[in-house]
Amino acid sequence: MVLGNEEKALEHLKEAVHLADGAYLAGFLALKLGQLEEAADYLATAAEKHSRLGRYFSKYGISATMSLPITDLSACGHAQAGEVSAHVGPDLRGVLLGLVEVYQRQERWEDAIACLERLQRLEPDDVVVKLSLAELLLDARPGEKNVCRKIVRLAEGIENETPVHTALLLYKARALRGLGLLDAARETLTGALRRKKGRSEELLRALRYERALVYEDLG
Repeated sequence: MVLGNEEKALEHLKEAVHLADGAYLAGFLALKLGQLEEAADYLATAAEKHSRLGRYFSKYGISATMSLPITDLSACGHAQAGEVSAHVGPDLRGVLLGLVEVYQRQERWEDAIACLERLQRLEPDDVVVKLSLAELLLDARPGEKNVCRKIVRLAEGIENETPVHTALLLYKARALRGLGLLDAARETLTGALRRKKGRSEELLRALRYERALVYEDLG
């Protein structure tokens, strides 16, 4: 795996999926290689055995942190605008976030939402979880007022601290626009655009695009 031969690594890991750590790594590799059915099975196994996650990584001194794309910032079907990624480790949070990504790609929206709601109960202040849930709700149930209200509640009190916070503010603004609260949407976007350091050009472009839509609606 370290040498970059991921197909070969996955072949070996398939022999170790009875171990929580083996199932975790196999799940993320299968996801990366686009083998979604296998990824779902392996990550579900890792979630079932989550109390044993990290045991073999610790024993052999392996760092098993994975990078996971958390959100695709396409501006509601317009202007593709890149991804925000998070680093996840061998624990229940990491496995459930991996499962969410698999379910999204399979368009199993309700399964993905159930995973995120479980995560939110475990870690109510986790901004990565809030961002994932906001994106998923807008994708799965576009235009629903109750969804927009839920997203505004998710982002309540959020400050523009990191790119993940900035992306959540973008979803808050989309939800406010969906509720017809245009002045609040504009203020949210103006605040989000004040910090540019560490934010990708794609994220900034998505914010500007959303602000243009708000100005259009304001006339």
